[in-house]
Amino acid sequence: MSAPFAAETAAPATPLDYRLLSLQRRMHTVRNEVIGHPLYAQLRSVEDVQVFMEHHVFAVWDFMSLLKTLQAALTSVETAWVPTRHKAARRLINEIVLGEESDVDPFGQPASHYELYLDAMRQAGANTRPVVHFIQTLQRGFSLRDVLRYNTAEVPEAQLAFLRATERIIKRGKLHEIMASFTFGREDLIPDMFTELVRELHHNHPGTFDAFVYYLDRHIELDGDEHGPAALRMMHAVCGDDDAKWAEAEDTVVEALAARRALWDAILAALPAK
Repeated sequence: MSAPFAAETAAPATPLDYRLLSLQRRMHTVRNEVIGHPLYAQLRSVEDVQVFMEHHVFAVWDFMSLLKTLQAALTSVETAWVPTRHKAARRLINEIVLGEESDVDPFGQPASHYELYLDAMRQAGANTRPVVHFIQTLQRGFSLRDVLRYNTAEVPEAQLAFLRATERIIKRGKLHEIMASFTFGREDLIPDMFTELVRELHHNHPGTFDAFVYYLDRHIELDGDEHGPAALRMMHAVCGDDDAKWAEAEDTVVEALAARRALWDAILAALPAK
């Protein structure tokens, strides 16, 4: 890392750390409700994980939607390029985009994390038709706003409610709120016990979860080592010492986590009867 960039991303001042601690305290209860959700104790079989994937894939796509919204806000994407305000944040967001949108699959070929997840679903025998129909509807030129408002892609109700929750945050157009949802509502909410379950199923059912284990490993590696810390640095860059922005960020994080909790509730209700 060059010296100038290292200086830009140096540890934030102590007052900003206090604001981050306040945010973490505010989201503590609802975040623990997501991570400790009773859903995980009920995921025991291949069929259970299939149901989980059929819901969760919409959250994987939703993460990409937040990511690209932030990239558009923090970088210049116009033909007449101009430098944007947050120098460090625009580098960080581009690095995250590279990892999430153009990672590599198990065979070394370029693939987004959404595409990795879709491949994992196909191998595991999960139903990909709802999410593929959703993407195809967007590819045909329908706006996301209309797709979510009128459900022209016939997205299942629980997944639709989750997508609409994120769309409301994005629609408000406040960069610090979008950044907060991205930083604290992202995919690090899946606990270790779920990863261990998938590994056990992978061992007991060869050829079923190879691609999903690869996806989880790539996600854990990138999120823990690179993307999580980078997102925190971007939060500091965007909110700065503005108490009003930090307060709105706290509200947004609770809103985003509540939507994730509702999605987990829906998955639990959809699991096959034991």
